Amino acid sequence: MSEQKKNAIHEDWTVVVLGALIIILSIAGLVLEVPAYSWSNSGELLGKLLSASNLSLIFIQFIFVSLIAAIGAFLTGKPLKHFLLGFLLVYLITIIALILAGNSQVKAFNLEAVIFSLGLGLIISNSFKMPEWLRSSLSTELFVKIGLVLLGTSVIFSDVLKAGSLGLIQALAVVLSVWYFAFWLCKKMKIDDELTMMISSAVSICGVSAAIATSGAIKGDSKKLSYVISMVLITAIPMMIFMPMIAKYFDLSQEVTGAWLGGSIDTTGAVVASGSLVGETALKISTIVKFSQNVLLGLAAFAISVYWTYTKHPKANDPDGKPGLKVIWQRFPKFVLGFLAASLLFSFVLSPEVSSSVKGSLKNLQGLWFALAFTSIGLETNFADLFNKQSKKPFYAFLIAQGFNVIVTLIIALILFT
Repeated sequence: MSEQKKNAIHEDWTVVVLGALIIILSIAGLVLEVPAYSWSNSGELLGKLLSASNLSLIFIQFIFVSLIAAIGAFLTGKPLKHFLLGFLLVYLITIIALILAGNSQVKAFNLEAVIFSLGLGLIISNSFKMPEWLRSSLSTELFVKIGLVLLGTSVIFSDVLKAGSLGLIQALAVVLSVWYFAFWLCKKMKIDDELTMMISSAVSICGVSAAIATSGAIKGDSKKLSYVISMVLITAIPMMIFMPMIAKYFDLSQEVTGAWLGGSIDTTGAVVASGSLVGETALKISTIVKFSQNVLLGLAAFAISVYWTYTKHPKANDPDGKPGLKVIWQRFPKFVLGFLAASLLFSFVLSPEVSSSVKGSLKNLQGLWFALAFTSIGLETNFADLFNKQSKKPFYAFLIAQGFNVIVTLIIALILFT
């Protein structure tokens, strides 16, 4: 247990270093050109996406992320030979997922690339027996935490404040009420403590990012994390499609609809997609509300790590059974510091000109790291683990909590934005 804890903390610091390295290189001028993935017919697929110039951009990006990932593997003690072979496979599958998601007909359904990454990984892992060296080489948490650090570059405090206090008030009210309800529900249904914490955070804060931050705070089981992430993605798709229809049927204003979508839908990409279906105002409000919830991610991770230390590991602390600051610091997910530092850097230090010059490249890299992570999740996940008898109660709890989230968020949005 102590060795796992040591490695986990080491990995978190590694993520902070790697995220900082990517950001510093971008600010210094190493801005990677974004490859094209949008296409509508076979002619565009062959002439645009698979052209020599675009393939060279994909290759350059591969070299860059491979070097970053290799440094991470070295620092976390993974064998480089197996890691690089596994990473090549993960990258190729991810590129296929990005190409599939770039199709115009697929885009019409607002399906994100991470859904295809996860789906392709699941198909492969459940169709073929994965060699042990490949499973051990996968670095899901490393990839997704790098993406979370880069996510901080897009959480700009001035953008959040532009919407006034209403967005922040709604985010705080939704997070507190929904988190407590989900926590209470999971306890009533006798769901284990790790899943309870991950489900509560995923439903109430910001879906996948919150589940990962919570897993890092409690040093949770990776299979349980994969299960929660799968539930988030499965439910995000119908919510993204049907909530705008419901809002239109009841003739809700764009302000109310945007606040409802931003507070209810768990993934940022799905929020943007659903908001765009309603209108420009709804898109703006939904994005601001979701960003406001993202801002709470660091505070939530800290609070959860303190709670978990007090309630689950009292004997590891001082003679009185109370956790000291050292233990709390050891269990705190350090990658959250990278997320907050990136947000503060882009919010208050860098000039708008510098920020805008690197924003597109960093956003693309953030999405790529997330897609790589979801491919890895798919490759290490078995359907039998996701949909066995023991998984029914957590799934029901997630659905009930999500329904509560939708209703409460709508009520709060009507009060604040009408």
